Amino acid sequence: MKIIKIESLDNPDLYPYRTLRRAIEHIKKRIFVAEGEKVVRRLLESNLSIESFLLTEDWYEVLKNFITNRCNSDIPVYIGTKKMLESIVGFNLHQGIMAVGKIPEPIALDELIDDNCSSHFFVAVDGLTNSDNLGVIVRNCVAFNVDALIVGETSSSPYLRRAIRQSMGAVFELKIFESDNLYEDIRKISQVYDFEIIAADPHGEKIISEKIGYRKNICIVFGSEGFGIREDIIAICNERVNIPISQKIDSLNVASASAIFLYEINKLRTNCY
Repeated sequence: MKIIKIESLDNPDLYPYRTLRRAIEHIKKRIFVAEGEKVVRRLLESNLSIESFLLTEDWYEVLKNFITNRCNSDIPVYIGTKKMLESIVGFNLHQGIMAVGKIPEPIALDELIDDNCSSHFFVAVDGLTNSDNLGVIVRNCVAFNVDALIVGETSSSPYLRRAIRQSMGAVFELKIFESDNLYEDIRKISQVYDFEIIAADPHGEKIISEKIGYRKNICIVFGSEGFGIREDIIAICNERVNIPISQKIDSLNVASASAIFLYEINKLRTNCY
């Protein structure tokens, strides 16, 4: 790795760090910024490519061995003063420790299917534009043994800055499929790979404790808070399943609902074997 002590943030190579609020630009360049100790550590523990680091001298001393063991000699490690890094937006979150990573190359839907696995557990998101909610769903997916996340064309990227932060870096451990046509891709896994498609729907006919068949290939679809799941996707779901709640509340936050759904399904699938 190359240790580069900087006097200012004007270096063109530091552009991603200076533009944290331009996350869409980062997505177009297929890069992301990891912020804070826990997220950067999880990036170091992952198999994802890392382009650079920006941190204070103190953080470099803490992570020096991890960075040395993980990264090759060509990766720049920029070291600046705390005062300099405080000028970057969100210092209270990143605390002077950041890294730029590469978003993995897109994979084909078929690559999500493991022929050696007797059953698959997928999650799909439709129209989920709130990156905070998406990040929490990613974290829940990893916590409850989801194999892959299918992100619909009308949803945010799980590699947006806020999503990565809310996932606490869990996104680095989850297979992500970026769908250009969620309807067709869900129909494909249903028809070709015999997935049971379950809509997480507050108006569903069944409650989650009544649902059986979680042992087989399954994909849970979560929709947006305001509009839910699109009607054409609802139409190809095998079941619409709800979480029973008090009549005083119309619905749960989608991230909260995902934790309940995924916990319950993971428990039932685990007890099947």
